[in-house]
Amino acid sequence: MAQLIVVLDATIVNIALPQIAKTFKFSQANLQWIINAYALAFGGLLLLGGKAGDVFGKRKMFMIGIGLFITSSFLGGFAQSQAWIITTRALQGIGGAIASPTALSLITTTFKQGSQRNKAMGAYSAMSGGGSAIGLLLGGILTSYLTWRWVFFINVPIGLVVLFLTPIAIKEPEKNRSKLDFYGTFLATAGISILVFGLSHAASTSWSSPTTFISLALAAFLILTFIAYEIISKNPIIPVRVLKNRSRNGSYLVMLTLGSALFGMFFFLAQFIQEIMGYSPLKTGFAFLPVSLLIVFIAGLTSKLVGLIKPRILITIGPVIVATGLYLMSRITPSASYLDILFPMMLMSVGMGLTFVPLTLTAIHDVPKEDSGVASALLNTTQQIGGSLGLAVLVTISTTFTNRSINNYLNSHNIKNTHSAGNFSGTIPHIPFVQNAVTYGFTRGFLVCSFIALGAAVAAITLIRTSKQKDTSLEEEVVIIG
Repeated sequence: MAQLIVVLDATIVNIALPQIAKTFKFSQANLQWIINAYALAFGGLLLLGGKAGDVFGKRKMFMIGIGLFITSSFLGGFAQSQAWIITTRALQGIGGAIASPTALSLITTTFKQGSQRNKAMGAYSAMSGGGSAIGLLLGGILTSYLTWRWVFFINVPIGLVVLFLTPIAIKEPEKNRSKLDFYGTFLATAGISILVFGLSHAASTSWSSPTTFISLALAAFLILTFIAYEIISKNPIIPVRVLKNRSRNGSYLVMLTLGSALFGMFFFLAQFIQEIMGYSPLKTGFAFLPVSLLIVFIAGLTSKLVGLIKPRILITIGPVIVATGLYLMSRITPSASYLDILFPMMLMSVGMGLTFVPLTLTAIHDVPKEDSGVASALLNTTQQIGGSLGLAVLVTISTTFTNRSINNYLNSHNIKNTHSAGNFSGTIPHIPFVQNAVTYGFTRGFLVCSFIALGAAVAAITLIRTSKQKDTSLEEEVVIIG
């Protein structure tokens, strides 16, 4: 149930974005922060959240994480300003970063290895896979028949049931005496957050802005300081030994780049379907449903293929198929029909389904038991951080091309410029040349996403070297993903 609301929240808000933008007059450049605030907090603190469970008690931190998540969800439903809703999204991310890794740890400590734990992992995986599909449908239903505020309120009753059942159903495992790496976590999270802010600021102003330059310079300093600190730290949040495996590093790089492409795809596509194609939130939720269902289906098939085919082959083919779908998506026009986008979406779903199972197995293959939690959490972290950075870059590119298209049209017709993609307040104006320009910006974003996905394939070919995953010790890990 905890995993359901954490995964659900990653997709349910995408459907509500146009309505939230209209309520608070979000510009297109700033709208990404509703997604990025959650992703940055979740990805930046995921490793620390898992470590906190080991140090202070898994059950205790699990309940704290769920409590923070539902409290911030409740407050988010009453948001009255842009700052309010972005802040509550960040708090949701912090709650999720505490609850998600401790939930998985509690399963491994509560259930004995073998069929009992496999069944528990199967239930956990079903929530992971189904949560995204449920989020898309619920987002459409709640936004259409109630209000976008219910995409936040829906987490509260589920979370309260979790808090009530946890002391009854779960025993507190033993703690360990390791320490938390607060400084490393601060440096990493602050550096990446400021980097995303600098990239986003460039989208709404310019690359030559002093604020943009200072932000990017400060981000570079913090990230380099983080790397240096982790090397000399006695209790690093990312042990250097975890990063000494070439194939594992390749897995992280693939997830980083693929996360960048997929976050951008969902962000642009959710807006295109509603703002350009004119779909209602409910219809949009159903439009996305084949994506989630096909990912789950293909991932299930792939979990059976990893014993027959080398992971590198699947991890290479998957991103290439994703890139093909994204390239086809870059060819759409404002008059596109659902059938025009359905085939590219299905290709992307197949590619994602082929990639995620072997990618996760490669990331945790041959990891010492004491580092298994860090290795798997780091894969999720790279996905979230890659998504945040990618989204900031892609929105900057999209708005740049949109504004250029608008300026060219207005100059050719001797009209004073009153439109700027980065500064649209609320929904996109239903003016033909603006809709054309926005679509052009979206398609340039899809095209860049396609090249990023190809980069993931190149990383897989050059770095990943693991053999077929036939070890019986890996059967359980396949179940986690399946």
